[in-house]
Amino acid sequence: MNRSVGGTLIAGAGLVGAGIAGAAGAVKWLTSKAEGVPGDRTPRNRWLMVTVNCPPGQFPAAGDLPEPVAKLTDRAEVTIRPAPGDRGTELGMRLLEQPPAGVAGVTARLSGADPRQEIRSALRDAKSLIETGEVIKPDEPTTHPTPAGKLFDFATRRAGGEGRL
Repeated sequence: MNRSVGGTLIAGAGLVGAGIAGAAGAVKWLTSKAEGVPGDRTPRNRWLMVTVNCPPGQFPAAGDLPEPVAKLTDRAEVTIRPAPGDRGTELGMRLLEQPPAGVAGVTARLSGADPRQEIRSALRDAKSLIETGEVIKPDEPTTHPTPAGKLFDFATRRAGGEGRL
């Protein structure tokens, strides 16, 4: 066998192996967010919290929650408590059922079907309602879409459920 062909085959096999290892690492990293104790595949069902700039005494009572949170109380548990350091009030929600885990969880997150995304959006909207009296949304662009603008639109649509860009 020619040296250059053998070297090319070895380099190609190395690249394929690195690609497989990288893909496996990415799947492990994405699914690790849904794991509890290492080795235990039970998904975590964490509290999702927001700190609202409102003193605990002026915060709406548990029976008078803002509409975005109130409409999810049949599927989620709600907690209200003073924020540390007298910095307002913490409003938190946690799903009553376990969220999807593993590959199903990753697929749900990427497709926007993860129930935690609805909880995040409800908490963000409730915070906005309590602090300002309205749900503040980004303005619509006034110009025609550009390639960079389309990328930005995709990121902001995804950020609505994930809570970050």
